[in-house]
Amino acid sequence: MSSENSSADDVRQVWDVVVVGAGPAGASAAYAAAVAGRRVLLLEKAELPRYKTCGGGIIGPSRDALPPGFELPLRDRVHAVTFSHNGRFTRTRRSRQTLFGLVNRPEFDQQLVEHAQKAGSELRTGVTVSRVEQHGSAVPDRRTVAVVLQGGETVLARAVVGADGSASRIGAHVGVKLDQVDLGLEAEIPVPETVAEDWRGRVLLDWGPIPGSYGWVFPKGDTLTVGVISARGEGAATKRYLEDFVGRLGLAGFEPSVSSGHLTRCRADDSPLSRGRVLVCGDAAGLLEPWTREGISFALRSGRLAGEWAVRIAEAHDAVDTRRQALNYAFAVKAGLGVEMAVGKRLLTVFERRPGVFHAALTGLRPAWRAFTDITRGSTTLGEMVRTRPMVQRALAMLDRRVGGGDGTLPVGGPAAEKSDGDGDGNVTA
Repeated sequence: MSSENSSADDVRQVWDVVVVGAGPAGASAAYAAAVAGRRVLLLEKAELPRYKTCGGGIIGPSRDALPPGFELPLRDRVHAVTFSHNGRFTRTRRSRQTLFGLVNRPEFDQQLVEHAQKAGSELRTGVTVSRVEQHGSAVPDRRTVAVVLQGGETVLARAVVGADGSASRIGAHVGVKLDQVDLGLEAEIPVPETVAEDWRGRVLLDWGPIPGSYGWVFPKGDTLTVGVISARGEGAATKRYLEDFVGRLGLAGFEPSVSSGHLTRCRADDSPLSRGRVLVCGDAAGLLEPWTREGISFALRSGRLAGEWAVRIAEAHDAVDTRRQALNYAFAVKAGLGVEMAVGKRLLTVFERRPGVFHAALTGLRPAWRAFTDITRGSTTLGEMVRTRPMVQRALAMLDRRVGGGDGTLPVGGPAAEKSDGDGDGNVTA
């Protein structure tokens, strides 16, 4: 176990905020609480840096939620997206402006933790949290939470933020309920320079053969991150999809440096976000976009909110005030991220039945491509788009009605290519 800026004399101190989990959500929460001048302890069971199964796409909302002065450790900048429908009807759309960036998660997460430390957070790695207690002999008073570590050590806090991933023990304490669980499989594939050059600045999104599934290729220098995701319960089919996907890309002959899997969990609408003086955020709260399963921006944004409201809870002197602040946190999450998730659920429902409709729209309709680029660049979000653009509201309503029939299969040849528009966002056959 490693520890920084700690001493034996501090063992029984009461921290203002203890954050469990040092991923993007936890690091963001620790940073937000520390910047407010509070004494913050950040606990992480792994040694850092550590690998995380994740494509590593940094879209606009993620970039905008980063701490001031944070320099993204980008491995590539994406200017083009190739879309395919289970390997067919391939089209590439390009933009003069960067659509989003790509990072390796070990580097990105480590840098976030360093910013939290610079803000004043203390980091302890190699420690596993067994449970949290808000009542009982381990808790000296009603304003304190006991964080019990594996091995028996107890850490005391005025507020706790659970950011310990999709299998969260803190989430279990809070009572997080899940509405959607998906399996992601991923391989990091080192490739020769000639192959890497072909992918530079371009990603691939493939709408897969399993309802609701898709695959991706994200280039990061001399390595391609290749993965697929689909509903849990389709493990064998998901593995076949990844194997077929890698094979038809011509990458089967390259040995992956890492092969991994991960379950993503999406919260139910009525799932709690707090219990007493304990809040949850990021994957621990089941916060991610249901259609794409994009989670980094949700982790960063919910982590920042959790850190800010944990400060308020730490200052609360009674149960009534604690409850008020916890409800305010839940309202802030639901008013922003919750709206985006609701739209994402509608999109996933349609996508599961009519993937071809999405493919035709993104590759053949300028407004759909514009919406995609606006979201990835961060000029809007799914929630804002539905609230402020009547055309999007009508399109969603139309898609909802069309779910009832057909499989959305495109005719051979796919949508007609269109000429480049004024922003250079053209449609080019790949």
